[in-house]
Amino acid sequence: MTTLLHINASARGAHSQSRALARTFIDGLTARDPELTVDTLDLFDAKLPDFGTHAAEAKLALFTGRDQTPEQLAAWEQARTVFDRFAAADLYVLNIPIWNAGVPYIFKQWVDIVTQPGWAFNFDPQTGYSGLLGQKRAVTVYTSGVHQPGVPVEFGSDFATPFVADWLNFVGIKDISEIRFAPTVLTENPEAGFAAAQERARELALGY
Repeated sequence: MTTLLHINASARGAHSQSRALARTFIDGLTARDPELTVDTLDLFDAKLPDFGTHAAEAKLALFTGRDQTPEQLAAWEQARTVFDRFAAADLYVLNIPIWNAGVPYIFKQWVDIVTQPGWAFNFDPQTGYSGLLGQKRAVTVYTSGVHQPGVPVEFGSDFATPFVADWLNFVGIKDISEIRFAPTVLTENPEAGFAAAQERARELALGY
């Protein structure tokens, strides 16, 4: 049985276009595979644990071989709970609106929680980093109000797409597909743009 983790990084709830596109893909997938298990993680409602002083020191203790203090261990166990939910899935669908040329802060917080040594990656002084999630796949969904690929810098930048792609590769996920609706605002016909993105999502689901 396949488990899909839908990671919703939008704060707009039912009004979110990136979330709607993700759901279009997921609905197409579940129509083909009724036994697919879908777990939805709404990041803005998830009450993620802080990855602060104790957690950071716990990570450093792991790297250097030191024992973790009780406070560090507690913070580490909180992070592990978040990671375990991530690692339990076979397929990820991530809908990410582009905010100020990057990802929403809550998504970066989640990434910093789950991306830990021995969980998501290993490190060898001779060969460097190696991801541990190589048997998994991901579908990324991006929306942006003004920016779209190929526009002059005066119309914004996109550091979100390369960041997410690099992170997925870092943890070992190489099989990545993309759905994009941009621009959502600076366009004469947003309905047609959204419909085209929906069709891309349906076609992608058919091929999965």
